[in-house]
Amino acid sequence: MNVLVFDIETVPDIETGRSLHDLGDLEDKGVAQAMFAKRREQTGGSEFLALHLHRIVAISAVLRNSDNFKVWSLGSAGSNEKEIITRFFDGIERYTPTLVSWNGGGFDLPVLHYRSLLHGVAAPRYWELGDDDRDFRWNNYLNRFHFRHTDLMDVLAGYQLRAAAPLNDIATMLGFPGKMGMNGAAVWERYLKGEVNAIRNYCEIDVLNTYLIFLRWELLRGNLDASRWERECEIMREHLRQANKTHLDEFLERWPN
Repeated sequence: MNVLVFDIETVPDIETGRSLHDLGDLEDKGVAQAMFAKRREQTGGSEFLALHLHRIVAISAVLRNSDNFKVWSLGSAGSNEKEIITRFFDGIERYTPTLVSWNGGGFDLPVLHYRSLLHGVAAPRYWELGDDDRDFRWNNYLNRFHFRHTDLMDVLAGYQLRAAAPLNDIATMLGFPGKMGMNGAAVWERYLKGEVNAIRNYCEIDVLNTYLIFLRWELLRGNLDASRWERECEIMREHLRQANKTHLDEFLERWPN
């Protein structure tokens, strides 16, 4: 097993919004409000920005391989966007993992594409389609129906948008902790308050829930049996206990044995 579960958290790309809407030296919060208003006009009500107008402020991950289980957020709270994106793609270069996400194909990866384009972050392994490695011709990160990137929301919905479900709903249904302390809509306000560590912790909770759903899906597919499922859960619990971090302790408290 060589799995990297990931999730990103974003805020409005203020600089692009300022340029697109000719907002001059308007304060950042005002620029964001203008971007949200413009989006409401375009969509008839939703403020959720087009994907190219998101800026990444956190990437969190679970790495599980034969030797290790680890949950963490890339870089530090002070790392800039280019650094954390570079770290993400460097991990793919190093491990060639199976990427696992919840709606990663519909959100996280397209945002990463646009932001990598902006910063000039090279990711040859990620973009490999079989020209240099024939194995990637039949299983690569970009094809929706390949499992080198497994978007669990998409797969479990049978690739039907009408069947897609929120991460929190499925995690709760399965008896996992679900989201804790924040939701995606609150990230911008918390960011304005300088609470980047809280955002990173929230993102880590999302990847833990996603990883548990992935393990349950592996059980469903027959790649794990019941005893291996229990063993993988215990490995995860032991790591979280040893981490001695408040948000991970709370996750454990909400996750019944």
